[in-house]
Amino acid sequence: MKEFSLIFHEEIPKYIQLSDYIKHKIDIGEIKDREKLPTIRALSEMLKVNNVTIVNAYKKLQADGYANMKIGSGTYARRKEVIRSFNKEYNKTFKLLSSGGLREYIDFTGETTSSSFFPVKDLQKVINEVFDRDGAEALLYQDVLGYEKLREEISKRFWKNKYSSEDILIVSGAQQGIDIAAKAILNVNDKVIVERPTYGGAISVFRWKRADILEVPIENDGIDIAILEKILKKQKIKFMYIMSYFQNPTGISYSEEKKKKLIALAEKYDFYILEDDYLSELIYDSNLVYNPLKSYDIYDRVIYIKSFSKIFMPGIRIGYVIIPEVFKDSMYLSKINTDISTSSLMQRALERYIVKGYWRKHIEYLNEKYRSRYTFIKQILERDFKGILEFKEPNGGLSFLLKFSEPEKFNSRKLFFILRDKGVLISPGALFFRKEQEGDKYFRIGFSQTNHEKIKEGLNIILKELSL
Repeated sequence: MKEFSLIFHEEIPKYIQLSDYIKHKIDIGEIKDREKLPTIRALSEMLKVNNVTIVNAYKKLQADGYANMKIGSGTYARRKEVIRSFNKEYNKTFKLLSSGGLREYIDFTGETTSSSFFPVKDLQKVINEVFDRDGAEALLYQDVLGYEKLREEISKRFWKNKYSSEDILIVSGAQQGIDIAAKAILNVNDKVIVERPTYGGAISVFRWKRADILEVPIENDGIDIAILEKILKKQKIKFMYIMSYFQNPTGISYSEEKKKKLIALAEKYDFYILEDDYLSELIYDSNLVYNPLKSYDIYDRVIYIKSFSKIFMPGIRIGYVIIPEVFKDSMYLSKINTDISTSSLMQRALERYIVKGYWRKHIEYLNEKYRSRYTFIKQILERDFKGILEFKEPNGGLSFLLKFSEPEKFNSRKLFFILRDKGVLISPGALFFRKEQEGDKYFRIGFSQTNHEKIKEGLNIILKELSL
């Protein structure tokens, strides 16, 4: 049994001192992740303290995310996860590049629409209209739910008035939606299911909340239901996070069958689903029908998140959440504690933009432009990279996830640094897996920031490196 040696001080409760002592041993690796801690009786005898002190110390460790207490089995250490090394290096690359410097690269990492497609003139018109109509009031804080006319318009245009404006919360983009949902719902050690691989920003939020993150692999039509149900039968899950269309990074869209199954499982096993509706406006295959998971939500189990930023203008930072009744109060409070209110001017401008028909016209324009890039990049991949790279057609969105045909020969993290030095930026698979090495056989290339000329040039550089 591991020896603990601790001298207690009178001014601090003993259980707090013991908890801090064990935390330090876990942080430095002297106590390994998932290592069983001494029994209550054994540790009380070793330190000459009563059992209550040990019990309280272990409870505090669990509350702080440093231990799991399993009834009938004991208490097990849980090491706080550190930020992944490659993630830090990847982010460092973009911090070092100024906006001007980034333009010198062929950027396959972009996840938002190109600035060359921004509807600046139309947006300027509606902003002027807002100021003419509302004056200084356009700059005041809004109700915590957001500008009522925008919420009403969202309900009318996108949901055929299925939801009232009271069900809709305006947020500053999808990332904030994920953040306030996690703050409102999750406690330390709550179990969250995510797709494997998945969006790194969501994992970061759940880690920050000290949740216990469980991964379920994603198949060609959505998450693996068989593996998911095995977990649900054994463990109590608080909620799961999914991207129903053009999942980041795989590009997978969920089948109708799996959407219905997920709703049924959520009701059966009493958990909630955080649906991030990602880039579903960009569908290039007429056989792919748009029906988000929320549209099947007969049990009020889905927290639906939609961002206008990625598809419209990143700088406006607006999205919305449709909230199940049970979480309304807690998510309202979470939003207030985060930033009080999303930009009033931009909310009012977006409402006018949708009402006047500009939104529908802009989405049609983007589909035309990006379908052309999508088809162009797909043709090059099919023609020039056969036997080198494999991929599944996403049929929409702004990126392709590529897999090395011979993964033993390549490593996408190493490829990232090689290509960076040659003026090409890619997103290695390590960014989307909790364990970096699991992503080494994948990398993602996006086409939102690259025109046909840049796509051809960048893929030629990649092909040359992979053919050496």
